[in-house]
Amino acid sequence: MSAGLRIFSYLPNPRIAKATIAARLCGVEVELRGAAVAELSGWLWDYDARPLDAEAQVQFAHLTHHGKTGFSAPLFKTPQFLRAHPFGTVPAAFGPGGDIGIFESNSIMRAVARLREGKHGLYGQDAYSASRIDSFLDVSLVFARDVQLYVLALRDGSIANPLHASAGRALRAYLGGIEQALQASCAHIAGDELSLADITYAAELALLHNENLHHPLPARGHLPPLLGDGLRQAFPLAWSHFDALIAHPAFAPDLGPYLDELKAG
Repeated sequence: MSAGLRIFSYLPNPRIAKATIAARLCGVEVELRGAAVAELSGWLWDYDARPLDAEAQVQFAHLTHHGKTGFSAPLFKTPQFLRAHPFGTVPAAFGPGGDIGIFESNSIMRAVARLREGKHGLYGQDAYSASRIDSFLDVSLVFARDVQLYVLALRDGSIANPLHASAGRALRAYLGGIEQALQASCAHIAGDELSLADITYAAELALLHNENLHHPLPARGHLPPLLGDGLRQAFPLAWSHFDALIAHPAFAPDLGPYLDELKAG
C-alpha cells in the first residue's frame, strides 16, 4: 500500500513528529525521507528526494539554489520541487505522485488528520471545534518563530539579549494560554479529547529543549535558561500536560528519544 503522504525534511525534527504522531493516532501511512541538517546539502530536493554522490552532484549542479534559514551551503532543488513548494523550504510533504505539495508542519499534520476516513476528535467533531483547534495552531506559530530564532542562535554560538528576551516573552505568553485552557477544559488543550492542539504543543516545547545542549552559552552572557525550574511552578498544568503527552504511546516513539538525546547532551 502506498503512503498517504511523503515527507522530506531534516532529521531529527520534532516538528515532523506532529505528522508522525497524528499518523499513529489516525492509522495513516506516512513515508519519511531525510537526513541531518548538514547532510541535506548533498541531497536532491524532490518528490524522489535522495542523497547524491559526487558524480550526481556535478550532473545536477544547474539546480543549485542558495540555502535559506538553517542552511549555508547551496541546495539541489528540482523545478518540480519548487512548483510543489514555492517557498522552497523543508519540511516538505507531497501527495501521491508529488504534484501537490504541502508545507509548514502544522499544515502537514492537518493533512494527516484529514486523510483518516470517518469522524474523529483529533481535528474536532464539527466546524466549531475544528476552528478552535486551528486557533491554538495559529497561536503556536508566533511562539514557534521565536523559538526557531533562539535555537538557531544557540547553534551558531551567539545569543543576544533582545533575542533571549523575545523568546522568553513568547514562551511565557504561550504557556500562559495553555495553562488557562487546561484550567477550563481539564482534560486536553482544546477540549475533552486529544487533538492536534496537544500534538503541536508537545512538539514545539520539545524543540525548545535544544537549549539543554547549549546551556553554557546563555550563562556566559548572564542570561537565565528559558526552561528554568520556575516555569513548572508558574505553569503547573501546562507542564504536567507536557509530561503526560511525552509518555503517551503515540508520542513517546518520536519525542521520547529526541528529548533523551538532548538531555544527554
